[in-house]
Amino acid sequence: MSYYRLTIKDLPLSERPRERLKQIGEGALSTAELLAIILRTGVGGESVLEVAQRLLSRYGGLPGLARASFSELEAERGMGEAKTAQLKAALELGRRMLLSAPEDRFIIRSPADVAQLLMAEMAHLEQEHFRALYLDTRNRLLGAETLYIGSLNVSHIRVGEAFRSAIKRNCAAVIFAHNHPSGDPTPSPEDVEVTRQLVAAGKLLDVEVLDHLVIGQQRFVSLRERGLGFT
Repeated sequence: MSYYRLTIKDLPLSERPRERLKQIGEGALSTAELLAIILRTGVGGESVLEVAQRLLSRYGGLPGLARASFSELEAERGMGEAKTAQLKAALELGRRMLLSAPEDRFIIRSPADVAQLLMAEMAHLEQEHFRALYLDTRNRLLGAETLYIGSLNVSHIRVGEAFRSAIKRNCAAVIFAHNHPSGDPTPSPEDVEVTRQLVAAGKLLDVEVLDHLVIGQQRFVSLRERGLGFT
């Protein structure tokens, strides 16, 4: 039985990721839009952009997709062998680029640099995503990972687990970030308490917590700049 497959061309011109990439550059596109360009077509009743968003949400972002097996992704609705191969190839190219040119890795110089990396995607997430960015001694980005999905709360986040990947990567510093789906990046008391515990744990583990950002709609707040949780 055949069914209608939604493609990027079925989207309004202003919403087509490839057109947006051409007009405003790849750096301005969300991760979901970039993934949609790779996947090219959606599935009956679901556009390619919706497929991309579903996959990113289910697997916790690009790191989760990279860890997923070929068979897991192939079984996802709207994927199949060809798309899974395209996705795995794209992720592997990104990994090899980081390994082959460490001197060209993105350098974090300010909270605005972190916001530039994360805001396009995280500002539109429907749930809170808690992420970590791992840095070397020169503040070069080694990688990023989604650690937790759901409302940020001290009782939900195991502080030690938040540093597990940082220790495995032997990184010098880490920056945490999470989004507020409401669009208002004002830190909550829970945000401040989580930050305080993360900073304390980082000192014990000799991994410096450089900052904790709250991402909102077109706005962000640096808890370090506000002196919240870092005193």
